[in-house]
Amino acid sequence: MNIDTIVDQEYAGLSFRALAAAPVSALRGLSPRDARALAQAFNVHSVRDLAELALVKWAVAIVTLADQELPEPVALAQEHLLDDGLEMTFPASDPISVDAGATRIEVAPDMVDAQGDHQHAEKVAQSTETGRQVAAATTSRRDTRAQRRH
Repeated sequence: MNIDTIVDQEYAGLSFRALAAAPVSALRGLSPRDARALAQAFNVHSVRDLAELALVKWAVAIVTLADQELPEPVALAQEHLLDDGLEMTFPASDPISVDAGATRIEVAPDMVDAQGDHQHAEKVAQSTETGRQVAAATTSRRDTRAQRRH
């Protein structure tokens, strides 16, 4: 982080010790009016005073701990349920489902009777029956010829 980006231009290039001793108005975005309000309310005059203010330390500690805190048991349970549901839908062991967004089907769907479940099923049935009749007639003729030869 370039420290010069968070202090006013007149404080750019100073050492950290000098910045710690500088008035709080040295911080970019903190006006002299804001600095007077801090001095009046909290007896804060320097950047060091602000950093050492007990309220600031408490706020920093709370936020730091909040970021590390484990979720509450209910939230943790809900997260595990969600993770389990996603794992069943998109198993980590199935890279195709993760990469392609496809879902692995655990149980095969009921098979549709493709032969009889389409718009030309009747024509297919007639053609199949005709084919069987032709095959039967051909077989019958062959059998008849074979018997005559013997």
